[in-house]
Amino acid sequence: MDVSPQCFSILLVLCIFIQSSAHGQSLKPEPFGRRAQAVETNKTLHETKTRFLLFGETNQGCQIRINHLDTLQECGFNSSRPLVMIIHGWSESVQFSRSHVHLIGYSLGAHVSGFAGSSIGGTRKIGRITGLDAAGPLFEGSSPSNRLSPDDANFVDAIHTFTREHMGLSVGIKQPIGHYDFYPNGGSFQPGCHFLELYRHIAKHGLNAITQTIKCSHERSVHLFIDSLLHAGTQSVAYLCSDMDSFSQGLCLSCKKGRCNTLGYHVRQEPRSKSKKLFLVTRAQSPFKVYHYQFKIQFINQTEMPIQTTFTMSLLGTKEKMQKIAITLGKGIASNKTYSFLITLDVDIGELIMIKFKWESSAVWANVWNTVQTIIPWSTGPRHPGLVLKTIRVKAGETQQRMTFCSENTDDLQLRPTQEKIFVKCEIKSKTSKRKIR
Repeated sequence: MDVSPQCFSILLVLCIFIQSSAHGQSLKPEPFGRRAQAVETNKTLHETKTRFLLFGETNQGCQIRINHLDTLQECGFNSSRPLVMIIHGWSESVQFSRSHVHLIGYSLGAHVSGFAGSSIGGTRKIGRITGLDAAGPLFEGSSPSNRLSPDDANFVDAIHTFTREHMGLSVGIKQPIGHYDFYPNGGSFQPGCHFLELYRHIAKHGLNAITQTIKCSHERSVHLFIDSLLHAGTQSVAYLCSDMDSFSQGLCLSCKKGRCNTLGYHVRQEPRSKSKKLFLVTRAQSPFKVYHYQFKIQFINQTEMPIQTTFTMSLLGTKEKMQKIAITLGKGIASNKTYSFLITLDVDIGELIMIKFKWESSAVWANVWNTVQTIIPWSTGPRHPGLVLKTIRVKAGETQQRMTFCSENTDDLQLRPTQEKIFVKCEIKSKTSKRKIR
């Protein structure tokens, strides 16, 4: 369709990339930390050789300078008119493989990166595209050709951080769109981004606090990716799982056959025909990494307890000690049922060597328990005035180590209200428990 020049105050914004080699500069990238510091302090402006030229009805290419808003007015920019942007690539004279190209797109930019990748002809694709909470509205449920998809590059990874729906729409896309799709904290919402955190955001961002709170989860995808660069030695690991409910039970901490991967820049690139959904838990601020553990416990009690019960654990490792991690069984305790749940730690405690397990209970509940134990005959055999917890089985996600812990006092396995018991490493052979303190 022909477009009349009179319809546009702005016809083109032309971004001309001038090759660094033409200016005698090295093609090596500047260290990330130094650039981040320069942007953060605003003390040093990076001198770029990229030029932004504005073409309109009355000029033949007026240069818009970065961080100089006055040049928009000088060049006659009219925000009420349509805008067309043309972005140049590199010169054909430069020998550069497409497989070395990594496009990173945030929100709508994730799909733009996908369109850029799919529009390149030939058999050689762009090396990698990373989608950071790709936009959901108008893209959710659309065909792969109309959004970012695994076909757009040799490897496509996506981080989903704000897929919570409002009136049937979500800011970030929920469906898998890459070879590996990461869903931190389930992907729907992020810790530290609730409106209850508004006061903290006001102290940090002032009048922009409400805006920061609203876009907090959406932007978390960007911060998670940056975090993978800033903390290369402590990468966040995600695990293949069907949904967050299963992951929260600790059922998915396996790294066999590629079932886990690293979130962010250092992801293990394994293009596959089918998308993989991976889940992980993160902290509310950088560094975001946590350490995932699966705990499995089984109570050998003679009757069911349909009352909500809370326990706490203190973990002792070779590096650190963690205090009072709460576990609540909301539907009570069923006899001979194994309970599996996920525990995350903000610090690396090293190898787990001891667990202190306590039945948290008020004095009122303890009196009720003792009264019930006295009045009701639980069985015809010996009365057990508590719960019997023989072993605690643990799997560390990051190290894939499996451990079993047994009660230190094998003469008394009963766990009573307000009582704390110590569990140490042991070896289980057949149905016999052999205690081995380390």
